[in-house]
Amino acid sequence: MLDKINNILGSDLTTDSAWAGYCNRKNHVALEGQKIKQKSGPRVGIPRALFYYHFFPQWKRFFENLGWEVQVSPPTNKAIANEGIAEAVSEACFPVKVHYGHSLYLSRQGVDLIFAPRLISIERRSYICPKFMGIPDMLRAQIKSLPPLFDISIDLSQGSRHLNRQLRQWALETGLSPHQVEQAWQQAERETDYLNSICRAGFRLGEAIRIWEGHPMAKKGPAALNIGVLGHCYTLNDSFVNLNLFGRLQEMGVNAVTVEMADPDLVHKAADQLPKRVFWTVGRDLVGGALVYDRDPAIDGIIYMTCFGCGPDSMVAKVIERRMKKPFMLLTVDEHSGEAGLITRLEAFCDMLRRRRDRVEDNISPHGKFSYSH
Repeated sequence: MLDKINNILGSDLTTDSAWAGYCNRKNHVALEGQKIKQKSGPRVGIPRALFYYHFFPQWKRFFENLGWEVQVSPPTNKAIANEGIAEAVSEACFPVKVHYGHSLYLSRQGVDLIFAPRLISIERRSYICPKFMGIPDMLRAQIKSLPPLFDISIDLSQGSRHLNRQLRQWALETGLSPHQVEQAWQQAERETDYLNSICRAGFRLGEAIRIWEGHPMAKKGPAALNIGVLGHCYTLNDSFVNLNLFGRLQEMGVNAVTVEMADPDLVHKAADQLPKRVFWTVGRDLVGGALVYDRDPAIDGIIYMTCFGCGPDSMVAKVIERRMKKPFMLLTVDEHSGEAGLITRLEAFCDMLRRRRDRVEDNISPHGKFSYSH
């Protein structure tokens, strides 16, 4: 898989000059696409949480196509997280509590409305975590000073007809042309395809968003270890939530590879090998990505980071663990986690991978199926 990264976009990125040319071309396209007309419409706030990391370019371009101004909350910090924890229901997982904090931040910035879509399904025959469906209702119930929410329902489980009806209804309610709104959404969908193409060139989603925004990113060099890192996008791309996981791995000489960098066809084909289709979109991608990593000789080990209280992960992580032949480590974090314990586990895992590689040890199932005591 790692050998294919240089050829994903039809460019050889193995030389510094070629890499610089690639960045210049992509940054030029991103900057040209972000030339915005003088704003006369409302100002909409987008929380930097949950599926922001999958769809921010699309959402931002949609509102800009309508002539609206977009304001994004800053990266998660302690104040935002603590405020969200104080307001959210205790049963919510940490990323949902962080979303509360970002929504509260935007509510004080004078935005006219906050974009809080009711995400039900983003592809056929698969669904998103139920908490995503209830985000608008949870925010309204818990936060009294909240500005109006743009809570369009996105359900693509049966195709795009439901979404188109939602867009037309919202256009009529806001006095916009339904044709203009549908056209703005269709044009904005191309940004998600572009974002995914950047990821397949070897970047995580958070890095790809920065490239999309026109910020150059340094080329990644070789590392002593290659580790496949699994997890939800809002966990892996929020350095506050994941306790700077990727920064710590980089300090330890690790090249971290995420599911977004892999060929999606290979990922889906691997996931289809399970006896039953995974119910959740993200869970299906994680299972497929784990199986691809497990067969890739360039990957030394696999780390799965989950947040405490995540229902889908409680099953998906166990399914993955039982099928892995390479070293596998599950990391669980929440608002009470500290970096010290994380660093200790990462150091021990990396040390084990180096010893295993240097001694050419055989694969031993991390689940213990093939381990015997005497």
